[in-house]
Amino acid sequence: MSNLPYHIPVLLQPCIDGLDINPDGVYVDLTFGGGGHSKEILKHLSAKGKLFSFDQDEDAKANIPDDKRLTFIPHNFRYISNYLKLYGITQVDGILGDLGVSSHQFDKGERGFSTRFDADLDMRMNQKSDLTAKKVLNTYDVKKLTAMFREYGEVDNAFRLANIILKLEQMAALKQLLSLKK
Repeated sequence: MSNLPYHIPVLLQPCIDGLDINPDGVYVDLTFGGGGHSKEILKHLSAKGKLFSFDQDEDAKANIPDDKRLTFIPHNFRYISNYLKLYGITQVDGILGDLGVSSHQFDKGERGFSTRFDADLDMRMNQKSDLTAKKVLNTYDVKKLTAMFREYGEVDNAFRLANIILKLEQMAALKQLLSLKK
């Protein structure tokens, strides 16, 4: 276990300034992570204020402060309207979304986000999901890979990239097969 902080928000104050927090307001942090943004929002809320924080990453749970104004929702923020309805919230005063991968995910080799470590390509934000990046690359055909790279990665040469990946996989499978015959 590392002594490094989970994640330090780099634009914390501009985010808080942009929220223009009403102390009695209702706020949503779409990506709780290390809790840096949420903890700062809580500093600006009164006893009446509320904060709903989402994160599907199990590791984020270790960072939840003991604060009755905070409701942590261990799910993807795509369910925001369902959960806010569940809690009787029909309007919010501000939403913060620090989207992307955090330093925590890059610093933990087993998470499979970094090229600094020799680990399986995992890249799951939700560790309960069965679908890893490795599984995608090993099971998707060229059409699906091309569509994924184009749509989500905005890769111009998506078809070429998909073909290269599939050829590399085929070569690795052939090497493994040849080593078994020895």
